[in-house]
Amino acid sequence: MINILMIEDDPEFSEFLGEYLAKYNMQITNYEDPFLGLSVGISKFDLLILDLTLPGMDGLEVCEKISKSYDIPIIISSARGDVTDKIMGLQIGADYYLPKPYDPKEMYAVIQSLLRRSKKSGKVEKHTQENSIFFLDESKMLISFNNEALNLTHAEYEVLSILISKKDAIVSREEIVDNCESLTDSYSKSLDVIIGRLRTKLNDNPKKPKYLHSIRGLGYKLTQ
Repeated sequence: MINILMIEDDPEFSEFLGEYLAKYNMQITNYEDPFLGLSVGISKFDLLILDLTLPGMDGLEVCEKISKSYDIPIIISSARGDVTDKIMGLQIGADYYLPKPYDPKEMYAVIQSLLRRSKKSGKVEKHTQENSIFFLDESKMLISFNNEALNLTHAEYEVLSILISKKDAIVSREEIVDNCESLTDSYSKSLDVIIGRLRTKLNDNPKKPKYLHSIRGLGYKLTQ
């Protein structure tokens, strides 16, 4: 579960965004009052989504206070379109400025990008993931299967690494596509082609799969 702190004075908007992100194992805790948001134990959260127009304190001041004291990715989410606000926010510690209104899918993509960047910079440890069959080395972009390195295209690597990181869980087509730079449309046949090629390289029978399972209407699951 990814825990997201949100400081936003529009409860309907935060609820709407929270319902969307919950589909991807992300939980939003929102505070309309910035003073409460500053006192909740920010270090227990993975990321902050911050509005600028807040009661009692400007969001830029909140951003500066948090960025000085905590090592946490900050996304400014604001309807204020003044370029000065954007420049100031990025200068005082925000990692991204996403102007409202936006599609929640865009926010999800930004969150994923910042969390990946956090991993690479060392904020989040564990650059390798492994189990008894698969070994994923993110730093080298290498996946081994039964102790032998797989010869994968970039798209195959992206898809398989997502499934390995969520071993034994069902991963939706949309989530796979959102996390793969090589794919753009969850309804296209490209993902099916990649899954087929991966099954071939894993010597996995599609009619009786041992590793890569298609879950009808839901997505894919990697086991073992």
